[in-house]
This record gives sequence, structure tokens and C-alpha cells, in this order.
Amino acid sequence: MIRLGSLAGYPFEGPRVLAGWTPSATSAVYAIACKPQPDTRPEQYAVIYIGHADDMSQERLPFNHSRAACWVKRAGGRYKLFICTYEAPGSATAHREQIAQELIAIYRPSCNEKQYERSWKDEWIGEYTAPTTGPLTTDRDVD
Repeated sequence: MIRLGSLAGYPFEGPRVLAGWTPSATSAVYAIACKPQPDTRPEQYAVIYIGHADDMSQERLPFNHSRAACWVKRAGGRYKLFICTYEAPGSATAHREQIAQELIAIYRPSCNEKQYERSWKDEWIGEYTAPTTGPLTTDRDVD
């Protein structure tokens, strides 16, 4: 198991070698990873693609996926790629998409064509002020 995401993260199964992996007919969020320094840091992985699917067996994995060529080039070979999956029990498509977008914003995987911002912008939720958004202390006259 590997944890991906902010704070506590999501418990992904894997990493498993992508070349020997067979997808099941389940819905999941998945991450494609490689080892950027396999000789000096073999325990470290770099996330190079994040995706999600209603049926993993229909994603054309492992190497018929539309972004597979990017993965192979980035990793330096087919047998240097790994997959991690998170089934997100009871999740709908929109929830898995939201998880994937969050992970893309965090890891900025080079093989994802679409990237997302990591922070909120005022135009997304509107700017507001409230008594609780001011400074924690107030100016006082000290005698």
C-alpha cells in the first residue's frame, strides 16, 4: 500500500509493475509511477500520470492507453512503470474525478495533458470578510 494525496491521503494498492498487471472490471482512481533514481533511491516513486475509470478493464491498460507512449518515454522503458489503484468504495464517477483532479494538482504529473491549480482563487468561491477572518489580536493602548 502507498498513500497519495494531501493530509492523510488515499490508501492506494501497489505499486505493482504495470507490464505484468491485469485490470479488473472495477471502478478506481489510478496512478502510473516510475522510479526516477532506481539505483540510489529504489524506494522512491514519481507519479507521472493520474486517471480514473468506471471500469478499469476498459481503460486499455497496460499499454494501449492513449498516454502510454508518454509513460514509457518518461520511465525509460515498459518494465520501469508501476501502477497504484484506489477503488474508493461507494464512490460515484464525479467523486473519483474529484480525487483525480486533487492528485493532479498535488503531483503535477508530466503525462497528464490537463493540469489543475493547487490553491483556491477568489473567483471560484467569491471573496468575503467576516469577523473571524481578521487578525488574531487587536491593537491595544499599553500604559
